[in-house]
Amino acid sequence: MRAVTWQGRRNVTVEDVPDPSIKEATDAIIKVTSTNICGSDLHLYEVLGAFMTPGDVLGHEAMGIVEAVGREARDLKVGDRVVIPFNISCGHCFMCGHGLQSQCETTQNRDQGTGAALFGYSKLYGEVPGGQAEYLRVPQAQYTHIKVPHEGPDERYVYLSDVLPTAWQAVEYANVPKGGTLVILGMGPIGSMACRVARHTKDCRVIGVDMVPDRVQRAREMCSDVIDMNLDDPVEVVREATEGRGADSVIDAVGMEAHGSPIAEAAQTAAQFLPSSVGRVVMKNAGVDRLAAFNTAIEIVRRGGTISLSGVYGGAADPINMMRLFDKQITLRMGQANVKRWVPDIMPLLNDEDPLGTESFATHRLPLHAAPDAYETFQKKADGMVKVVLTP
Repeated sequence: MRAVTWQGRRNVTVEDVPDPSIKEATDAIIKVTSTNICGSDLHLYEVLGAFMTPGDVLGHEAMGIVEAVGREARDLKVGDRVVIPFNISCGHCFMCGHGLQSQCETTQNRDQGTGAALFGYSKLYGEVPGGQAEYLRVPQAQYTHIKVPHEGPDERYVYLSDVLPTAWQAVEYANVPKGGTLVILGMGPIGSMACRVARHTKDCRVIGVDMVPDRVQRAREMCSDVIDMNLDDPVEVVREATEGRGADSVIDAVGMEAHGSPIAEAAQTAAQFLPSSVGRVVMKNAGVDRLAAFNTAIEIVRRGGTISLSGVYGGAADPINMMRLFDKQITLRMGQANVKRWVPDIMPLLNDEDPLGTESFATHRLPLHAAPDAYETFQKKADGMVKVVLTP
């Protein structure tokens, strides 16, 4: 089969790789009909390259038709149309039972000290082949799937794999009060979807923040207000709009590759040129993130407010301003999205009325073979690219 593979820093290619097969009784194989490029894939493209191996199949946002199932796949049948959550979870352990599927005890990567295994996401999370391919093997398939109707376009449902539950969790964790102010930093895929979720489910003022012109313009369609960081200081603007207090809640949808952190950027770049075995040790024990977005969130949120982190961070030695967090009595919530926890809340909104605008969410729809150019364009934030759907 054809698949998108990691070959090195800023180097992905589409290659012929072996077709997946059933290995465990709880496996399934799906024929992929749509698969996406995620913002966190860009971390593998560059910053987290030390944890990758040439030939690794990328991608963790896929859906398709079940082609084969193991004997313990329970109610999953050949011919079912399914979306595959990005985290692999069993559904019966302590963590899954408490709605923390991203911490599944069956698929935890104890050798790395990380949570549930993820599709297409490096040695840190199990090195499981990903979904940017013609076919995908799904471990723990008895639970790691979301059945969807056979009617309706893929783009109505494919975002259940990651974007929708991640944005939904970000908004829920933000705990914005009725009539309050929610600031969302970063108008990439998660930030812009979080705007749509908050607008539809919360009675609050939503302020989007970004510095990329295309993303700023796109955000104007879904936010109460938009702050262009090229023109205004978001801290000052938000304080002026909130009687000097700051926002009730802030979502950081940017993460480790924020602009405005030159020292951390230099450290990340240096680590990428070390031999992989050395680079992994450096990142796991002394890695630092570009914390500009998180530091902005700390300053924007009011005293007693809440910061929700959905942007991915990977540093082990980040210089977080604990004094400021403590002094402002800030509540901080974060983590990989617990996909299956939020699906029952989201599914009723994936109807013909499409209140979250899922069917118009993608900015680019491309064939699988166009993935290498798409990665480069996405990394450069060029051509108005925010969300890419690939068709194998």
